[in-house]
Amino acid sequence: MSTTDLTALSGLELMRWIQSVRPTETDVPSIGRLLGMRFDEVEHGRLVISLDTRPDFANPLGTVHGGIAATLLDSVMGCAVHTTLPAGVGYTTLELKVNYIRAARTDGQTLTAEGKVIHVGRSTATAEGKVLDEQGKLIAHATTTCLILGGA
Repeated sequence: MSTTDLTALSGLELMRWIQSVRPTETDVPSIGRLLGMRFDEVEHGRLVISLDTRPDFANPLGTVHGGIAATLLDSVMGCAVHTTLPAGVGYTTLELKVNYIRAARTDGQTLTAEGKVIHVGRSTATAEGKVLDEQGKLIAHATTTCLILGGA
């Protein structure tokens, strides 16, 4: 599918397309490919993305850098917002508030993030998200405000 074809897709259709092509298996540069993100679940207003930690994600203390959790949260919440938007309408993050609860290991454990839309208006949208480790323990949670681009 070409880039021009992608612009004709609704946000939900685009997220389902990304899920089907698996960012980790494409040569198209993206943050998803860089971090090894998997789009596990895609629904209207809700998304689940996972990744496996690795030593490259380490902070100076040897645990997963908070920026990995923040990127995962920004991605899952923004993409959840995108699933609610029609073709030709985009978004950008205006605000991201992350609360870190506990450290994550860099030894290949799976982190799973879920994002859910709270509200979508004409010019802004809000969403919430959380990151869990393999034992279901909360690593971080967040909220976002997104600016809707190209809407009526």
